[in-house]
Amino acid sequence: MCTTQEACGLVGQDELIIITERVDDVALLVGQMIKMGLHEIVDRSIPNHWKQRGLSWGWTTVIWLAYILSEGDHRKVSMQAYVQGMQHSLSRLTGQEVEPLDFSDDRLAHLLGYLSKREFWTKIEQALTQRSVEVYELPQAVVRCDATTVSGYHEVEDGGLVQYGHSKDDPNLAQIKVMTGSLDPLGMPLVVDVVSGEQADDGLYIPVIERIEAGLSKSGLLFVGDCKMSAFETRLHLVGSHHHYLSPLPLTGATAEEMGGWITEALIRDQTGRLELVFRNNAKDEAVLIGGGYEFERLQRGQFGDQSVQWSERVLVVKSIQHAEQQSRGLEKRLETAQQQIEALTPPRARGRRQITEEAVLLEAIDKILEKQRVKGLLEVAYEKQVQQQTQYVGRGRGSDQRAQRLIERVRYQITAVVRNQTAIDKAKEGFGWKAFVTSVSKAQLSLSEAVGCYRKEYRVERIFNRLKSRLNIAPLFVRREDQITGMTHLLSLGVRVLSLLEFVVRRSLQQDQATLAELHPENCQKTTTQPTAERLLKAFSKISLTMIQNSTAELVRHITPLSAVQKQILHRLGLECSLYQQLEIPNSGI
Repeated sequence: MCTTQEACGLVGQDELIIITERVDDVALLVGQMIKMGLHEIVDRSIPNHWKQRGLSWGWTTVIWLAYILSEGDHRKVSMQAYVQGMQHSLSRLTGQEVEPLDFSDDRLAHLLGYLSKREFWTKIEQALTQRSVEVYELPQAVVRCDATTVSGYHEVEDGGLVQYGHSKDDPNLAQIKVMTGSLDPLGMPLVVDVVSGEQADDGLYIPVIERIEAGLSKSGLLFVGDCKMSAFETRLHLVGSHHHYLSPLPLTGATAEEMGGWITEALIRDQTGRLELVFRNNAKDEAVLIGGGYEFERLQRGQFGDQSVQWSERVLVVKSIQHAEQQSRGLEKRLETAQQQIEALTPPRARGRRQITEEAVLLEAIDKILEKQRVKGLLEVAYEKQVQQQTQYVGRGRGSDQRAQRLIERVRYQITAVVRNQTAIDKAKEGFGWKAFVTSVSKAQLSLSEAVGCYRKEYRVERIFNRLKSRLNIAPLFVRREDQITGMTHLLSLGVRVLSLLEFVVRRSLQQDQATLAELHPENCQKTTTQPTAERLLKAFSKISLTMIQNSTAELVRHITPLSAVQKQILHRLGLECSLYQQLEIPNSGI
């Protein structure tokens, strides 16, 4: 770095050009993706046209993803200006001649088109999975499957990708559905499938499972999912493929009919002390009771391909105390709402207040409220018929003793009491918090408590969707064509892979060394953590800049903001060297 006197001397000799580039977390992200082999895998999977010039598709993907992960912006139109302002740093980090035209709208559209094609995308998925498992020695035991929807302001066409359906975001907008299978405990997506938004989840599991099998090439995996994964065809496929499953049963069909008996049996076991209690450790490492349950086995049979499959399935009937309390609070709120709405049906007589004059109308209104609040049979409503009699003279004019009179009756119905049926309410609350799980894993391999603990970590796959929608801002999608929508979703899922792997590697390193990281929480400088998030780790690399001073003939000075102790520690735990940033300070050698 030059001194003030040296700079003044240089200014006196020639006009200086000062260039500043905000490097921040971009160098870390590029280094992480290079270690993952992302550029090599994409280049092997996507063919180059014989006339193609400029950056390969692999390096284009790496640089675009680095921008998206750093800025949270996936618009194609932003890339040329970004590369123009980061050209020196990106060229040095990748060892390539990076030009803004390499990231024109048309070229990025071509890349998304390739990523949308199943033949290329499947190769990239499988190669990335195999390399990640090999390089990072990732655990391969539990896979979680789930789907989410991504809504947007898109036109809906018959048979198109964007359709109206059961939405998890905004039911008024058209959507696509994103199905994913992720590796536990990373929460790293192994397979991502983009399908039309109206499709049900049930039929999406088997194609994803088959692609995960091809990527991991390992039997005996435990697939965990929600109640839609418990469809018999999915369970049969997993057992026939020598894998296992764990998922809750939906309260439909035969399960809905049998659940009452299962709960009754659980209550009897609870009274006799034969219910297995389930505990978990809280933040203070204290054992806290979270529920209890019991299990039984049943025989299942099915035809898988040309072979008949038979297996013993465990049914776990489990109660969650927290869920039961939540349901009880919900019931109390609905009872209170229903009571207020029923009492409001028959207001006192007054101007502008409509009265109910027919019993059938009153009963229909009461029944509608009870059904809407789901409290039928839990409230008893008493009402009375009120008749007000009044005599009137027949005809017009003043009355007299000789004029005929008639008796007019005004009828209204008045609710006199809304009483809770406490016996029925207590009976309903007995069934709160109960859920039935099914699994093909033996009790010796996975106890009831362990199965409950395993399912309760389903939030890990939800973090994928959270990152897609928050860090990567997948909605709204700034593309219209269906191949672009699919390709962009695939590209952003690669970004989630990068974040998940980065987070897991740092956490595992801290756990192995029994160490902590500090300075990740600006609001509390003294706070340390053993489980930093990827978002916090990247934020720690803010305000790192590369400054270059040039004159008309040569580059004179390069200076990168010195790394702090915590930044160096993060790079070390990721297996990346500090030279990743320091190389930017080396004088230009022609790249």
